[in-house]
Amino acid sequence: MSLSAVLSRPVPERWRVLAGIGLMCTAGAMFPFMNAFAKILGQTYSTLEVSWARFFGHVVFTMIAFLPTSGVRMFITRQPKIQLARSMIQCLSNCLFVAAIVFIPLADAAAIGMLGPLIVALLAWPMLGERTSFGHAMAILVGFVGVLIVIRPGSAVFHPSSLFLIGSATCFALYQILTRMGAGIDSTATTTFYSSAFGAVAMLVVLPFVGRFPVSFLDFGLFCMLGILGGAGHYCVVRALAYAPANIIAPFQYFQLLGSVGVGFLMFGQLPDLATWIGAGVVISAGLWLGWSRRLG
Repeated sequence: MSLSAVLSRPVPERWRVLAGIGLMCTAGAMFPFMNAFAKILGQTYSTLEVSWARFFGHVVFTMIAFLPTSGVRMFITRQPKIQLARSMIQCLSNCLFVAAIVFIPLADAAAIGMLGPLIVALLAWPMLGERTSFGHAMAILVGFVGVLIVIRPGSAVFHPSSLFLIGSATCFALYQILTRMGAGIDSTATTTFYSSAFGAVAMLVVLPFVGRFPVSFLDFGLFCMLGILGGAGHYCVVRALAYAPANIIAPFQYFQLLGSVGVGFLMFGQLPDLATWIGAGVVISAGLWLGWSRRLG
């Protein structure tokens, strides 16, 4: 059985929410490794080149996985404006994130990135019609306080790149909202392809001025892995958001924090300090309560 046939296999209705949660957790296990490789490459190569490699590899991965069964239908979208907006926002989110993690430990970056699900909840009402109550708004506010505990503005440990991470989280939240808006209109293969199409093409304009060839086979392999992990991870995100509402799925991005702590320690010897753990705990608690209360409602 081909890869695309396996990926396109339908899920029974009673299992769709659980499948969405599982796919979001799978993406959360892939992204920390992708971020670690981007952090390593960012020490030697331009942020724009690292981001382009991630987008280009994503596009290649998607074409290998889905062209055999989807053919040229994979490139045909019935919602070009949403797909273009998704792709542009995803490009900006990734560039901001890669620029930040060169200076900030992975676990700290992941903790700040956990703001994303709370922003999804904040935007889900005006953009998706998924109602937000006063209690949910308070949970979102508490989550923002948690992020402030992590970045500690005005303190000696504050790094301006933390602001890039907040921008990246906001962009990724918008990306998820737009993905949910378009779910079921285009195929998962089409949506996954267009997630990085803009970055892969648009950044070719600047690549000749900032790019350089990999200096080793290891670097070349890391560049390739950026695209593979990014493509596979975002396929999981797209599929997850097609199976279940954004406000249920989004909190399970917190699984990525655990992966980032483990990968950051194994590859860089970095562990979060106490304030980061406290801030991350506040953000995660707010997000989990938000998702749980919405699910009950």
